[in-house]
Amino acid sequence: MPPRTVARTLARLAKAGVVERPRRGLYYRSRPTVLGPSLPSATSVADHSFDVPMHPAGLSAANVLGLTTQNPARPELATPAANAPGALSNAIVHTRRPPSRASLSDEEGALVEMLRTRGRYSDLGPAKTIRRLRGFLEAEGTYDRIARAALDEPPRVRAMLGALGETLQANPKTLKRLRASLNPLSTFDFGLFRNLPTAKSWQAR
Repeated sequence: MPPRTVARTLARLAKAGVVERPRRGLYYRSRPTVLGPSLPSATSVADHSFDVPMHPAGLSAANVLGLTTQNPARPELATPAANAPGALSNAIVHTRRPPSRASLSDEEGALVEMLRTRGRYSDLGPAKTIRRLRGFLEAEGTYDRIARAALDEPPRVRAMLGALGETLQANPKTLKRLRASLNPLSTFDFGLFRNLPTAKSWQAR
């Protein structure tokens, strides 16, 4: 259909309450839930509105990964951009994340953010949190993709990812690159991930 016809139709549907318009030119159809109509994901809105990658962070990341059922009052996001988009004034946006994250999906970016916060926002406890993250990392190609992006992350992220990868028997070359990127004299606070069986060999305190 011609774009103008589509735009008019969507505008009529929004006026009738069939769809919502989170942003100009962007529409969303809610689903009924036990808590009322579902709300559009701030991350999805950002993904469809901006050219720079936007990944869930903080409590939003934990929710996306299934580590908590809590939803923050203000969505929390992370982006390589130098400044937060003005359209996301209702969200907490962490800027200047590494550009290498551009290749990561929402879940992969959220997993990196969980490592940055040392698992702080998980409600599942150490064992279940580690098991859940391992489930994401076991998908074909996921670990290597995140490990490549993580080379630009803080060293504690690389160390925790290395410890997780060793329990997964990840590609030895990938693990070698992560280990070589760490200062052998440094130690890192692993937070919730200190219970990983290989944590000490990856310089956990």
